[in-house]
Amino acid sequence: MINDVKKSAEHKMQKTLETFKTDLAKVRTGRAHAGLLDHVMVDYYGSDVPVNQVANVTNIDARTLGVQAWEKSMVAKIEKAIRDSDLGLNPSSMGELIRVPMPALTEERRRDLIKVVRAEAEGARVAVRNVRRDANNDFKNLLKDKDITEDEERRGQDDIQKLTDKYIAEVDKALATKEAELLAV
Repeated sequence: MINDVKKSAEHKMQKTLETFKTDLAKVRTGRAHAGLLDHVMVDYYGSDVPVNQVANVTNIDARTLGVQAWEKSMVAKIEKAIRDSDLGLNPSSMGELIRVPMPALTEERRRDLIKVVRAEAEGARVAVRNVRRDANNDFKNLLKDKDITEDEERRGQDDIQKLTDKYIAEVDKALATKEAELLAV
């Protein structure tokens, strides 16, 4: 039972970390990467689908993305979806290829993005702590039901605390890496 609680808690903490890293990848650093457009949705015959399901997204160079639509009729829709997204990008189409240049970030915009990233990190830390709280409550309930001893409960809580410390350190490490990326000119 104790191992089940630990495994469940570790799995949830891992998911929280993966979600946080995914959210970080969406924050633009001025360099082009294909994952940047993953959350941009395009109207495809009445359904909203991600750009990468109707086109091939590649890096042309360090500051330019290339979007190759699979159907000619989708070029204008993809271009409009990228322009209307919250990324502040201005795509231009050249036949079937849409070029998406990455504008340089201003110092003020970098500071704003760092605030956003720090808020995301705090949200991830809170989520990890909530998993810890739930696991500790599970241990208390097991103790109350006399399924485990007080020593086992204490050991379980210590193990969960170690897991919490480990995952919060991972969140902080990912945050530091992203901040460094944002500040690099």
